[in-house]
Amino acid sequence: MQAVVLAAGKGTRLRPLTEDKPKALVEVDGRPIVEDVFDNLLEIGVSELIVVVGHLKEQIIDRYGDAYEGVPITYAHQREQLGLAHAIRQVEPMVDDDFVLMLGDNVFRANLADVVNRQQEDRADAAFLVEQVPYQEANRYGVLDTNEYGEIVEVIEKPDDPPSNLVMTGFYTFTPAIFHACHLVQQSDRGEYELPDAIDLLIQSGRTIDAIRMEGWRVDVGYTEDRDRAEKQLQTKSNRTDEPIANAEQSAETGMDWS
Repeated sequence: MQAVVLAAGKGTRLRPLTEDKPKALVEVDGRPIVEDVFDNLLEIGVSELIVVVGHLKEQIIDRYGDAYEGVPITYAHQREQLGLAHAIRQVEPMVDDDFVLMLGDNVFRANLADVVNRQQEDRADAAFLVEQVPYQEANRYGVLDTNEYGEIVEVIEKPDDPPSNLVMTGFYTFTPAIFHACHLVQQSDRGEYELPDAIDLLIQSGRTIDAIRMEGWRVDVGYTEDRDRAEKQLQTKSNRTDEPIANAEQSAETGMDWS
């Protein structure tokens, strides 16, 4: 399976760490974030890395070249950072079939393989990890709105007033159906083409969507304090994923069944 890694961001909220480097090369516990992403993807057996680069792209290309630990790397250039759905459109000519998508600024120690396995078993058009976060942090993410049965009815990108605290993480699998949805997405009020809007189009059109509860942990490295928190997590026993987690995996077709 191919894996797409989104690593085009400037990381303005991470300054001064990003004054002279792209966000993906900010180090966490002595290693670039994107290298940790690569290692996670190799662990689940991806056969090719497609890396979307943009800001200071030469630094990433020069560092990793055409392979990482023997796995081929292909690069796609996102000339303007116009959102995740726009970034995905850049790799359409390079993707052959179903693929994994991982954000290049997330540190994971979680059940990533469960997402791949579920998507392949169900032939779902999208599958992704979800987690509950504090309500005051939910507006940083794509938030899931559910009905009284616990089914996903809408995905909203960074809402001012989140309808829940259940959010998408930075790990997904897709069929090529996502490309059509990304082309249909309109620019948001933030001036970006949002990935949650594309996933919402899949939901509204009746496509099969699997959402899997995250087991383990992840840190979205958006601010310097997030980088510090990720380092602390990596340096403690909490990076183990074989310990019991309170909320077990759940999923459903075009929604989630929390019962």
